[in-house]
Amino acid sequence: MKINHSNIKKAKKFLDNEECVAVPTETVYGLAANAYSDIATKKIFQLKKRPRNNPLIVHYSNLNDLKKDCLINKEFLKLYKKFCPGPLTFILPLKKKSKISKNVTNNKKNLAVRFPKHKIMRALLKKVNYPLAAPSANLSTRVSAVNPNDVKDDFGEKIKYILNGGPSSIGVESTIIDIVKNPKILRLGGLKISEIQKTLKKRIRIENNPKKISAPGQYKLHYSPGIPIKLNVKKANNYQAFLLIKKQKDDQPNYYYLTKTRNLNEAARNLYSTLRQIKKDKFKYIVVQKIPSIGLGKTINDRLLRASKF
Repeated sequence: MKINHSNIKKAKKFLDNEECVAVPTETVYGLAANAYSDIATKKIFQLKKRPRNNPLIVHYSNLNDLKKDCLINKEFLKLYKKFCPGPLTFILPLKKKSKISKNVTNNKKNLAVRFPKHKIMRALLKKVNYPLAAPSANLSTRVSAVNPNDVKDDFGEKIKYILNGGPSSIGVESTIIDIVKNPKILRLGGLKISEIQKTLKKRIRIENNPKKISAPGQYKLHYSPGIPIKLNVKKANNYQAFLLIKKQKDDQPNYYYLTKTRNLNEAARNLYSTLRQIKKDKFKYIVVQKIPSIGLGKTINDRLLRASKF
């Protein structure tokens, strides 16, 4: 999708006026606001009905801008050079003189930061004079938005502007790694853990279910379509939506394919849009074929497990 510079200017105008704008990224759509503004960032929490203790990810255009707000280290630079821009979020120490709103961090001393790859989002970041705080553009605990229509379904006219960037290419949120001290994964996401470990040449522990919320995506109930979900099911009844990753011999109206070829990248890309479609089709129950816990399969299983807590 080509960059429409007129639309970029419209989005910038709303952001400059401390409003929230829905923005495209390669992972999911974000609800963006000036990360330096208390007024603007407060609106994110109000619109999403998001708990104030759930921190926000701040999106940057370049490394020099990040250095104004955060301290960096060698492990960050290794990962940055390999994966940025892309679906990797870093937890870094905030500088004392940082102008990041305390709403963003919940008064914590660390900040979640990312360099998005989507060309329209990058064009917007280059136009504004501040980083953008941008959690997923959906109501809290619900399914993330992966296209402009998803955003409209959740917010209607409450959001001032939606910057259209087409459908998200990855379809699940970024992987979050805390590298303040010893590296640890705080959220499974669009970048495989194996790729991170290969780059850092070490095993990294996963701590995505902490007692205290330290990063986005850690609540037990999350990503939910508002319908009960049961995992690792072999057969479905007619009244149940059956979520599948492999072509079945006897296709039925209640079969919903994330992929027909066990392609887990494709399955991740289709996950949220399929859950939303099942909701629109008025099914009252979802059952899920067993999904291999490898690669992005780990992320898909994480999302479905949290959604099943409904």
